[in-house]
Amino acid sequence: MDYDAYQDESSGPQITIRSYTPASIDFILQSTTLALANSIRRTMLAEIPTLAIDLVEIEANTSVLADEFLAHRMGLIPLSTRDVEEMLYTRDCDCDEFCDQCAVILRLDVANRNLDHNLKVFARDLVVSRVDGTAVHDPRPNPGQNPMTSTSGAPPTLEDLPPRGAPVIMDASNQGALICQLRKGQELKLRCIVKKGIAKEHAKWAPTAAIGFEYDPHNKLRHTQLWHEGDDARAEWPESKNAPWEDPLPREDDVLGGGSVPFDYDAEPNKFYINLEGTGVMPPDAVLHSGIRTLQLKLGSIIQNLAVLTDSGHDMTAGPAATALDSPPPDDMGRGDGTAYGGGRTPGYGTAYGGGATPGYGGTVYGGGATPGYGQGGTSAYGGGGVGGATPYGQRPAGY
Repeated sequence: MDYDAYQDESSGPQITIRSYTPASIDFILQSTTLALANSIRRTMLAEIPTLAIDLVEIEANTSVLADEFLAHRMGLIPLSTRDVEEMLYTRDCDCDEFCDQCAVILRLDVANRNLDHNLKVFARDLVVSRVDGTAVHDPRPNPGQNPMTSTSGAPPTLEDLPPRGAPVIMDASNQGALICQLRKGQELKLRCIVKKGIAKEHAKWAPTAAIGFEYDPHNKLRHTQLWHEGDDARAEWPESKNAPWEDPLPREDDVLGGGSVPFDYDAEPNKFYINLEGTGVMPPDAVLHSGIRTLQLKLGSIIQNLAVLTDSGHDMTAGPAATALDSPPPDDMGRGDGTAYGGGRTPGYGTAYGGGATPGYGGTVYGGGATPGYGQGGTSAYGGGGVGGATPYGQRPAGY
């Protein structure tokens, strides 16, 4: 089965970057469909692999914050995704618990011994190490630099991020997120296990804080009903900042405004304005590139699996003489008449609770037999016996 390209190169999707900062990117995606644009948006939100603290082992905590509170705060600290593609998911690793291939260790050991004022504990106090406790080398030319700007003054890249799993410091004071405060005599000592994941599993793995999405700023497609109190909705609704990027339909030509140009019911949007704000775990443009690459991998997997099927949906690998419909059923499903819990000997009559020879009644929850619901004749749900025999509580008294 052949699959043609979505569009040729000249008319394919195009991206125009309008503005770029170390924390956000504003771009236009055009010459594509609403479905594809929304797919990219959803992929960037929830399916890009990142790193986050997944397990917290607290050795000492005499602060005012509970252990659960601290663990939750630790999980939301943005961590560097440098070389994250080389890291394995824990579920795909062969190790028993975690190793350097699927985890990074962060340690925190802070105590306020003599200070009379509160000691603030920041994300920069976290020390990244390997599983065996050895330190991790910072590959940047200027270790400890703020990744808000690169060494050349240009927008940051993945090479400007700290080592994999290290906290990302983006504030002007170069301290990072505030974890807690310790008064005199208080101590906090813990070990964090950083793992790879996506935001579908938990929001702490999200590479973005928010993604703005808009199309048709002049509402020419009438996808939005503008609520208004007066007679003129346009006068009460100000234009968005994206309106200058498209030509509005003159009001005198709009048939809905009394003009003569008919409304095009088949028109579809093909230009989308997207504003992406990152969390700092990777540069905003890297989020866009990773989102497109992740979507391509998912679509490629679908096409690869569809390629082994015929137009009828049958598996071609079975050969021309044995299709999916001609193949024998698996053993755990009987002769095709069984259900998820087991099949019956008589085709079509196996119930969800076991097989039986009597249509519709078969074996019941309490055992198999020919009598509907009660197993072997007079046997009740709680034991065996003749007719009028055993009751749920033992032998019936005389006279019954």
